[in-house]
Amino acid sequence: MFVLGNATIDILHQIGAFIYQWYWVPLLLVYVAVILTILIENRNPSKTIAWVLVIVFIPIVGIITYYLFGQKFRKVKVFRVQGRERYTRLIRFWEQLSPLMDDNLVVIKQSVGQLSRVFTFLKNQRVAPPTLHNEVRLLINGEQKFPALMEAIACAQHHIHLEYYIFDTDGIGNRIIDLLAERVSAGVTVRIIADDFGSPGLNRQRKRLAKAGIELVAFLPVTFTSLANSNYRNHRKIAIIDGHTAFVGGINISDRYINDQRKGLFWRDSAVRIRGEAVNVLQTQFWINWYLAEGSSFSLRDGYFYTAPMVPMGRAAVSFAFCDPGSVAPFNMEALLIGIAEAEKSIQLCTPYFIPSDELSTALQLAAGSGVNVELMLPARSDSFFVQHASFSFLKPLLARGVSVYLYEKGFLHAKTACIDGKLAYVGTVNLDIRSFYINFEVSAVIHDDALCHQLNGQFERDKQDSTLLTMDGWLMRPRWKRGLDSVCRLLAPLL
Repeated sequence: MFVLGNATIDILHQIGAFIYQWYWVPLLLVYVAVILTILIENRNPSKTIAWVLVIVFIPIVGIITYYLFGQKFRKVKVFRVQGRERYTRLIRFWEQLSPLMDDNLVVIKQSVGQLSRVFTFLKNQRVAPPTLHNEVRLLINGEQKFPALMEAIACAQHHIHLEYYIFDTDGIGNRIIDLLAERVSAGVTVRIIADDFGSPGLNRQRKRLAKAGIELVAFLPVTFTSLANSNYRNHRKIAIIDGHTAFVGGINISDRYINDQRKGLFWRDSAVRIRGEAVNVLQTQFWINWYLAEGSSFSLRDGYFYTAPMVPMGRAAVSFAFCDPGSVAPFNMEALLIGIAEAEKSIQLCTPYFIPSDELSTALQLAAGSGVNVELMLPARSDSFFVQHASFSFLKPLLARGVSVYLYEKGFLHAKTACIDGKLAYVGTVNLDIRSFYINFEVSAVIHDDALCHQLNGQFERDKQDSTLLTMDGWLMRPRWKRGLDSVCRLLAPLL
């Protein structure tokens, strides 16, 4: 039996006493190193302060949280490098289309005046070209989207491309998978990009999908070694059928988006079906993300682009605002800011999560202060405790400047829409929060179509009947502990 000598025991005691007395030195060095790293990154000041507070007041856990979700990891650099490579490949094609895009902008300006600056901005920044002659249809809730999507899938003859944050293998998910398998058996190519964090169930059914001939790639797989990059998610919801029909909006593939008697929570959401030249823009973005997710190679020239017929499909002007962690700017936010700045009469916004940037909050206040009727609708009850209370902390200055804020009471408002002057609509996946503006892969369709804008206005008015209009007096009468809770959660707002 091994017995420690007295000298050895004394040495161990001395080591233990030294660690007990001086443990804080290496810990302090780690803290200083992490805080310096945050400062060197030159983040938004509010985000910098928020991370420093988390690290200082939540020891150890704060550092781990920052490591997992706070750093600008190499993945962002990879996104930017790949973005430049894709840009180089597409620039020649873009330059060829430049004269046509300029002609389209002239037509759009004749219809919407200065609101056409949104389309000009997206074109000048090479985010997306302005397109004409599209047919658009607003789809309210899963009850309208899923039948339209499944009808389009059933009619597919060449290919089906799906890119979703959430693709559940529940009732509606399995029905769509079975329908996709049928189309594969008829010779249709099916490709799916599913976010690994949002669609774990689908990604566990690779064998089933492969057996059916469906190609699936998991976007940014979440593993132990990639936890630090798991903060970047593909939040888009896009479906493209045969290159001429596309769906985009806030509705994922899941039973939760279908309102029936079996489900207690009413889910209010919006999407849009687009037919025409604009689909080529979404097709290009799908192709980009397919390669980013390391899908098998295919060429867009092999029947994936829509060729305009002699008789145009419709009269809608459509462009898109895309952004991702590698974007040189938050294009989704900037496209919305331009629209808000050019508004003359009305602005209607729907969002489930409201953690606005300073620029957005100021823009809304200025618009309301200048006489524009600004209306903002949020869910009365969110699916995130911290996000809801953080959202509430931003409302007081808006109310003070005349913004009308409605809390939707019927269920959970998940729609991500905007309508400006009844002329310009935004329908997409973008929440009015920091995550959607700067972190996630997002998309918003920017649409000029009188009928669709009229439908959006009408739906907003109907939703107001199921909402409570906030007043400044009523808001200030809330219990102090609730207002205090809002303020505390706001400290975490830049991180949510």
